[in-house]
Order: sequence, then C-alpha cells, then structure tokens
Amino acid sequence: MKTDVVKPQGIFFNPSRLVVPLFQRPYVWSRETQWEPLWQDIMRLIEVIEQHDPQATHFLGAIVTQQVPIGLGGLPTANVIDGQQRLTTLQLLLDALHSELQRRGLETLASQVEHLIENPPDACETDEDRYKLWPTNRDRDAFATVMSAPIPVDYESVSPSRLRDAHKFFAEAIAEWLGDDAQPAVRRARLLVPAIKDRLEIASITLDANEDAQAIFETLNARGTPLSAADLIKNFVFQQVPAAIAEKTYLANWAEFETPWWETEITTGRITNSRASLFLWQWLVARTLTDFPIREVFTQFKYYVTTVEKDVTVLLPRIRAAANQYRSIIEGAENPHGPLSRIELFSYRVGTLGSEIVRPLLIWLDEPEQAAIPEADRRRVLEALESWFVRRALVKAPTQGTNRFLIDLLRYLSEQPKESVANAVERYLVSAHTTVGYWPGDAEVRDAVIGAPAYWKYLRARLRMVLEALEDDKRGYPDGKKLATSPIIRGKATIEHLMPQGWRTHWKGGFSEEEDAARDRLVQQLGNLTLITQSLNSSVSNGSWATKRDYFLQHNDALITMDAVILAGDGKWGEREIDERTDLMVSQLLEIWPAPAGHVGLLTQPERPATIATVDLAQLVSSGWLQPGTRLKPTWTALSDVEAAITQDGRVYVGDVGYDYPSGAGRAVAGTGVNGWTFWAVAETGKSIYDVRSDYLASLGDADASVADDVDDRLADEA
Repeated sequence: MKTDVVKPQGIFFNPSRLVVPLFQRPYVWSRETQWEPLWQDIMRLIEVIEQHDPQATHFLGAIVTQQVPIGLGGLPTANVIDGQQRLTTLQLLLDALHSELQRRGLETLASQVEHLIENPPDACETDEDRYKLWPTNRDRDAFATVMSAPIPVDYESVSPSRLRDAHKFFAEAIAEWLGDDAQPAVRRARLLVPAIKDRLEIASITLDANEDAQAIFETLNARGTPLSAADLIKNFVFQQVPAAIAEKTYLANWAEFETPWWETEITTGRITNSRASLFLWQWLVARTLTDFPIREVFTQFKYYVTTVEKDVTVLLPRIRAAANQYRSIIEGAENPHGPLSRIELFSYRVGTLGSEIVRPLLIWLDEPEQAAIPEADRRRVLEALESWFVRRALVKAPTQGTNRFLIDLLRYLSEQPKESVANAVERYLVSAHTTVGYWPGDAEVRDAVIGAPAYWKYLRARLRMVLEALEDDKRGYPDGKKLATSPIIRGKATIEHLMPQGWRTHWKGGFSEEEDAARDRLVQQLGNLTLITQSLNSSVSNGSWATKRDYFLQHNDALITMDAVILAGDGKWGEREIDERTDLMVSQLLEIWPAPAGHVGLLTQPERPATIATVDLAQLVSSGWLQPGTRLKPTWTALSDVEAAITQDGRVYVGDVGYDYPSGAGRAVAGTGVNGWTFWAVAETGKSIYDVRSDYLASLGDADASVADDVDDRLADEA
C-alpha cells in the first residue's frame, strides 16, 4: 500500500485509465449536497490565494485505487476501489472547464486542461481508452455522451442523467464567474485553471494487485453517501468473480437488482431499506436458518460465502432464481383483479397481517433442496400457516417474537423428510403451547369475534381481507368451485354497516341510555358488516332497512350482502339478525381457515384487556369526531401546499390515491417514514389527528383501549 497527497494534475496528467468496477453503484452526488459546496470551496480557495495565502490548498478527501496487471506497452490501468463519486465529479468539472475555455478561444489554458480529461490518441487502442476515467457500466453511456459532446455543449440534446446535470451545473457556474468582459475573464481563467488542477488535494491510497481491496472499501464506506446492504454485498461478491467473466455474470445475475422495482425504498418497522437489501436479508435467513437483524446482513453474508458457498459464480444464479420467484409472488399478490395462485393469495392475505416475517419461509419452500415436496403438500403448508396467521390476528394474539418462532419452525422442517413436510408444519403448530406460537382453536376464535365490535377491533385493511375471504368462499374461490365469474376485487371495496352507525335517524329507537349504548356496540359486530364495490350516497348508507334492502337487491354484487337480505326476509334487520349472521360468518371463517380436528389451542387462555377496541380513523369518523371529507394538512411547514382528505371508511386520500393508514399517506408525501397521527392535522383547526384521537379516548374514560398507530414493529429491534 502506498499513500500520497496528490493533486488532480498528478492523478490525471499521465496517460492512464481509472476504471470504476461494474459492481459499484452509479453516480449519486447531487447539486445541493456536493456540486455547489465543491464550487463554493474553489471560489473561497481562489479568494484566499489572492488575498491572504499564495500557497493555500483545499483538501477534497481520499481515493483508493488498485493497480491492474497489464501487458508490456499497455495503457496503465487501475481499479477505483473507493472515491469514484469524487473522481467522476472532478472529471465532469474539468471537462466543463475545458469546454468553456475553448468556447471563449482560450486555447492555451484549454490545452492544460485537455491533458487531464483525455489520453493522447497514440496511447489508445480502443475508443474507450480516450477517457482518463471509465465509470461503472450503468453510467458509461451518459458519461461518454456528455464528455464527448460538441462545444458549446447543447444540454437539451444530451440524454437526461445526473452526470449531464453535473456537467451543466459546473459549465454555468464557470461561465457566470468568468463573466462576459474579455480581459477580466482571461485574468479569472488564469486563476481558476491552476486552482483546480494544482491546489485541490486528495489523499491517494494505491494498492498493489494482491492486496485486500475489500477490507479497505469497507473501512472507508462510512464516508459520503451511505451504501445499502445490497451495494456492499455486490461489491464483495464481484471482487471474487474473475475479471474475464465479471460483466457477463453481472448482467445475468445482478443487473436486475439495480432497476427501479428493486431499488424502491421499503419501510418495515422503523427502518427503511431498498427492496433488494430486504430480499437479500430474507434470502440469507432462509439459507442459514438464523434469526439476525437486517443491519447485520452484510456481515452475515460475508461469513456465509467464506464458510459455506465459496464459489460465488455458482451462488449468484441461485440468488437470481430466488429473486425472480420473490418478485413474481409480490407482484401477483398486488394484482387486485382475478384469481391468484395459492402462494400469491397467501402473500396477499398474510400481507395485511405483516407478511415480511414469513418471506424467509416462502423462499425456503422454493429452494432446490425442497423440490421433492409434493405440490399438494405445498398447498397444505400455505393453508396451515395462513390459518395460523389469521386466527392469531382474530384473537389478537401477541406478535412479538413470532419471527423467531417461524425460524425455529424452519429449522424443524429442514430436518424432516420432504414427503412429510405438510404434516410436520401442522404437528409443529399444534404442539406450540406458548403465547408466541400457539394456534388458536375454534372456541377461542368464536369467543374473540362473536359479540365483539369488529369494526373497531381490527385495522381496516385486515377486516376488509376477512370479509373478502368470506365473499370469495361464497363465490367458490380459491378451492376451485368457481361458482361466480371471478373473485371480488381485492383491497378496493368499502366496508358498509347494514344497520348504520347513525341508526337513530331512520331505525326504531325507544331504548334506555344503556340499551342505546349496547346497540352502538352491536352495529360494529361482524354480522352487521358487508362489502360494497361502489360508494353509497348518504341517503342510502344512513337510510332505513327498506331503503338499503331495495338498493342491495338492485345494485350490490356481494353474495355476503345478499345472505343478509335473505336472512332478514321481508322483516326487519335488527339485533337478532346481526347476532345470527355473526355466528354464521364465524362458522364460515373457521371453515376457510381450519385447525386440525380436535385442536383446542392453549389449555389456559391468555388474559386479555377488558377493552379490545382498536382506534383508527374509521372509528373517529363513525363516532362523529371527524367528518367524511375532512381536509388534512401536513404539520411540516415545508409541505404546507399538500392536502389530503378523509373518506367515510377512514382512508386518507392524497389526490386520487387512497391509503389505509395515516402513516402510509404521510410517507407518500414526505418521502420517508412518519407517524401519520402526528404528521397530519385538520386543515380547518390545525389540530393534529393524534390530538383528536386523544380527546376521543379521554371521552371514553377507558385507558385500556388499544390504539392503531399503524407502526409496524416487526423490525423494532432495529430502532
């Protein structure tokens, strides 16, 4: 290792090539964070040189390069291990300076800069050799286009890219600083050129070909813009791929990870990661059967490769195949229309309950080692796990620790014969006798749902999923009966109360205060709820039973609604009908998500708080504390122009897009994870919806009421 303090003149003057390996991330520096500060530093440096210290310099940071063995007479080449953002920016700055000097006819000064951005023709064997720096493959076309553009550069004709924008920024900044008057411009140019090429200092670490570049890279990674776990893993893996096949291997097995779908930021718990990083963590959990937080995925991956899968050229295709299946399942589950495969339906349903903790199990199930599991058994595994998840959600079983429980399940399954995995899953779930992992029995589910205010008790997306499952079962999905043309559209229908929450207007009253309160609770029961595929106007929604019955007979396409109409017959819809329908719906749920015959769950049921209502926006609307159509504004002053609205079912709409929870809507406009309850305020009063909810809870006088903060705690140990 050799360490020197060098200037741009020393880095770029001699014929040579600095190559950014294809496995490094693309150019990410920006105007506000890097370009403008760099330009301001150069301006201050010139001012100091002129007025105070003729020998002044400015330190830019460090770079790490590693020499590449070349044949006799070849162009000296080095790989950029660290500092590619800085080196790329310097090349764009120098080229913009060269273009501006040439445009002004300052040929002597321009020639001093030209030696720093292009190798002489007699040193080049290929067109690419002309460039002193050759970026990673994702940036090469954009870099070559702007660096070779005719002078003056017509930026409108250059394809948009971050590199073009950097070049344009520096060109405009240089032109403005030099000014339009010829003589002052020449004097300023004579200051600017040497200031950039001779007074900017860089700590250069040069490695021999046999030194450990990866160790240096990891040590220096904390500087600049942080790398994701996927970035670190990519760099580590491709350091070990032979150079002759590196690009082919990258294009076949990794390039897809650097597309928008995989680079999308996914928030789980309080942590945001790229989808690629999240997948690599879940894949590694499935391979190692070890429970570890996502912040350790790079360290764990290195250990796995160095101790188990030592040939990365064999490992990468396996990761790629798992990633393809992973994406296929997620995208399939997100399709609201038509039938889904069993695994896609599982992903959708469990997704409303926190599916990320089950992803390693789904990945494990599709790994080559499990290829011998019969297809019917795979379906049984999904059905058993879906029942386990849904029943636990219905009885509000604790979720903390379930990720570790599922990893223990995976370890157990990995030791079982492939032909008996389905039986093993059921056996393991039945044998769990702790609150963390037990499978609730029929009696406990009945006790939890019958008589409970389901509309208050469950988060809206989860309750909608349960009602969809009831409807699809009536339609003959997913068991193949197909009694209707298609399943219900997923995630779009609105939950409607058959007896309205505002029942006092059109429904028979005459109750005591206690009886009125009992009916207020009764209308929230599962048996009083249905799905509608188009919004009802208020006169129908809050109308009499005769009005609603006539509407449903003419317009509603939900079979679970027609069951209620048939149950009521020509009579009324009241307490008896709601109780009877609740009982019928719970029986149907127990058939959709069955437990093995004779299974009773925990012998001793866990204690539950007296009040089990979950307070969300829908309850605040139904209770009159917020009105449908209430306008919301962010509490962040920087987003004062943004507006949202609350709908009857408690969703928050930003423009034409509806979000089930305040935090989802907040994340969409803020671009980062937020607590939606404190982020949104009622536009008319300026009062946060958190405070509105607090006032509501205070009015109940019930400290045990649970609160729907829609904050996912699956990765709480990351906070």
